[in-house]
Amino acid sequence: MKVVNLKQAILQAWKERWSDYQWAINMKKFFPKGATWDILNLADALLEQAMIGPSPNPLILSYLKYAISSQMVSYSSVLTAISKFDDFSRDLCVQALLDIMDMFCDRLSCHGKAEECIGLCRALLSALHWLLRCTAASAERLREGLEAGTPAAGEKQLAMCLQRLEKTLSSTKNRALLHIAKLEEASSWTAIEHSLLKLGEILANLSNPQLRSQAEQCGTLIRSIPTMLSVHAEQMHKTGFPTVHAVILLEGTMNLTGETQSLVEQLTMVKRMQHIPTPLFVLEIWKACFVGLIESPEGTEELKWTAFTFLKIPQVLVKLKKYSHGDKDFTEDVNCAFEFLLKLTPLLDKADQRCNCDCTNFLLQECGKQGLLSEASVNNLMAKRKADREHAPQQKSGENANIQPNIQLILRAEPTVTNILKTMDADHSKSPEGLLGVLGHMLSGKSLDLLLAAAAATGKLKSFARKFINLNEFTTYGSEESTKPASVRALLFDISFLMLCHVAQTYGSEVILSESRTGAEVPFFETWMQTCMPEEGKILNPDHPCFRPDSTKVESLVALLNNSSEMKLVQMKWHEACLSISAAILEILNAWENGVLAFESIQKITDNIKGKVCSLAVCAVAWLVAHVRMLGLDEREKSLQMIRQLAGPLFSENTLQFYNERVVIMNSILERMCADVLQQTATQIKFPSTGVDTMPYWNLLPPKRPIKEVLTDIFAKVLEKGWVDSRSIHIFDTLLHMGGVYWFCNNLIKELLKETRKEHTLRAVELLYSIFCLDMQQVTLVLLGHILPGLLTDSSKWHSLMDPPGTALAKLAVWCALSSYSSHKGQASTRQKKRHREDIEDYISLFPLDDVQPSKLMRLLSSNEDDANILSSPNRSMSSSLSASQLHTVNMRDPLNRVLANLFLLISSILGSRTAGPHTQFVQWFMEECVDCLEQGGRGSVLQFMPFTTVSELVKVSAMSSPKVVLAITDLSLPLGRQVAAKAIAAL
Repeated sequence: MKVVNLKQAILQAWKERWSDYQWAINMKKFFPKGATWDILNLADALLEQAMIGPSPNPLILSYLKYAISSQMVSYSSVLTAISKFDDFSRDLCVQALLDIMDMFCDRLSCHGKAEECIGLCRALLSALHWLLRCTAASAERLREGLEAGTPAAGEKQLAMCLQRLEKTLSSTKNRALLHIAKLEEASSWTAIEHSLLKLGEILANLSNPQLRSQAEQCGTLIRSIPTMLSVHAEQMHKTGFPTVHAVILLEGTMNLTGETQSLVEQLTMVKRMQHIPTPLFVLEIWKACFVGLIESPEGTEELKWTAFTFLKIPQVLVKLKKYSHGDKDFTEDVNCAFEFLLKLTPLLDKADQRCNCDCTNFLLQECGKQGLLSEASVNNLMAKRKADREHAPQQKSGENANIQPNIQLILRAEPTVTNILKTMDADHSKSPEGLLGVLGHMLSGKSLDLLLAAAAATGKLKSFARKFINLNEFTTYGSEESTKPASVRALLFDISFLMLCHVAQTYGSEVILSESRTGAEVPFFETWMQTCMPEEGKILNPDHPCFRPDSTKVESLVALLNNSSEMKLVQMKWHEACLSISAAILEILNAWENGVLAFESIQKITDNIKGKVCSLAVCAVAWLVAHVRMLGLDEREKSLQMIRQLAGPLFSENTLQFYNERVVIMNSILERMCADVLQQTATQIKFPSTGVDTMPYWNLLPPKRPIKEVLTDIFAKVLEKGWVDSRSIHIFDTLLHMGGVYWFCNNLIKELLKETRKEHTLRAVELLYSIFCLDMQQVTLVLLGHILPGLLTDSSKWHSLMDPPGTALAKLAVWCALSSYSSHKGQASTRQKKRHREDIEDYISLFPLDDVQPSKLMRLLSSNEDDANILSSPNRSMSSSLSASQLHTVNMRDPLNRVLANLFLLISSILGSRTAGPHTQFVQWFMEECVDCLEQGGRGSVLQFMPFTTVSELVKVSAMSSPKVVLAITDLSLPLGRQVAAKAIAAL
């Protein structure tokens, strides 16, 4: 018997009343191997024949059920066939289709090619749309039936539809497949959303509460599909978050000039990675600020902390408010944080005592001004704190009654900074005396430090410095001037020079440097600072050409210093004098050492140098510091004596205006300049004291102890205490400078791996992450590029990766990777720029990666062969390491990208190898943490460096074999990523 086509075969089976297995045997005879049943559209043909009459044909339906059970037809072809049926008035047919769906809708699977798996996603999306339309039609009929008084039939069908909907959607696997389908076919998803809205309108009037709640539940599940990856549980059981605390302390102590935006991004990253609820997050920020205020050493540091807490942090919270969803919620969270803060009475009392005022009051006012709290909340919180303060330990009356609190001074200084910037914009030549009055006022008391702290906290310090560089440049030379204008010019030059040195030493030289413009002349001060000014970690050569200017200028300066009774001012070229002074000092030193000049002459010369303008003394000492480093032990005496002479003030009637104020700044500049060299030469120079320690965080390391001991000791103390204080941060920073990034990171990781108690390892991770923030980029390169590969590839070290330290290290590695990757496109922070940057070539030679040729890549992507060849070839060729980052053409010359790509290749090979052990377990923890910390949307995440092949290996690990994990680790913005995900999920 010859059968022409499928339809004829089905009709013949029906006529002859074949049983289902008979039908299957005969069908296989009629249609020899070659074409699959899906290509012949068997499911479609069977349904078409079964649904011809008003009720379905039970025999043909039994054939379809048999075909489904024996896997003759795929689930996707059945779902597609069902979704073509649209005559919802035929109840029996609809019910038969719902029964067929019931057979498999909660256990869909596909083990074919990736295209077939994507086909299943699309078919499921069509079936979901069909179910929604069917439910809406049943609900409509029920409503009509209620009006006609015959509700029973409609209600039964509606219940059946909702039951199938719920069964389909309650499977996470199905929702994951729908998530992929939504990205494949955005228009179909829009149609589903419309159907859902329509269904909601129809069901709103439904009297049966059970059906209505079932429908609402289905609606919620459908709406949750696009956001499947963004739901994370927050930590409600913890109250302290040492990482937030340490990040705030580190920024307040070392990076006041840092950009608010980068701090906001860093804090947001920590909040997301650790799942911190907003009220506790804000509370931790305030706690850290108050601790910083209480701990800060008196003087500049205290002013910096005050500016950080009361000017910068409110701005940070304003930006965090934009990040959070819904303004109203955030203000409630801030209010809640303050409610918690008010319960920490001892902390607030101590801060009030230190600052000599009601700190909380000022803080609440600032938050009110910035719109972070409503007026009612501010008043309510103020009243609560006022009541608390009545029971606070009282200070002795009158002890600090006349001292104005720093907080008030800082808040007043902020608008003053803006006014000074405006004043500095005016033409300097028109009223130099008026400008001198303003600058003189800035020098008195602690005005300068107040203004600089306020400018630094509000991001105005760079423009502040720029204005003073312009002023300094303007006053270097004046032609045809009389005595009075010459002295005003000398003073303006001197004050601007001293202020700029002070800014560079207090806030870092990066604040001073302008953006490099080609062809533009570099101002004198910038040139001098870069080539002649001693700084931490900068070694100067005293014989550098910058210290050897034109000899005729040097001779005339030596003659001027040696012969005249005081420095001349008229038509003086101050920049030339500053650049010539080093060579002049060398001449004078040689003359003194050879007995040509007596000590009295030296005194007269040093008095001349510092008598009128202090900046000459600063330039002279800058060279002497470089010179002393190069001398032998017995050759230093005269140079150090000269520094002593230059450091002391001149007691003379004939000095220029504001002399005492200028000398105070000069001495603090000289003390910082000489600190390193005095320590190295074991010399002491007594600088006139202002009563405040100018270098509170300097020289913190204990003498004669190995730095490794110091590191382990300080880390043990910090771990025991549970939080990092400002002093410890500075010690860690010094050790990082001394030992280098690898030494620092390696030894701290060793300490982490020694911990055996779970709560200790978790605390250690939180603290280590915050310590690594001292130079996160470099630490991450070392951790992911050297330390982790070393542990994972050396079987003798695998035992150290056991739980709990292994879990903790995986967590730390992921946190570092995510932080560095999210911020490495931005600029390195000021404190990180000073340190030696790793050479990009080091990482390219260390991790050779064959750069894929675009042609080869395109061939891989456009090949029609089964992509299992691409996705599961056993050799480690470039095709098997194809990852989303290559399709996004991420720059592989970047060291961090390179290190990440290599780490994921290593992870992939560990998962594919036949040896299991703690290293395999570590990889699992690493991936789990990646998923846990992930932000919605794969592109731009570190997981884009993971080869696509890793997905199929990962789902073999029981803990990772969940649809959500697959969605999280694949880049769903790419068609290939979606295919890989669909293939992995459909096979689960």
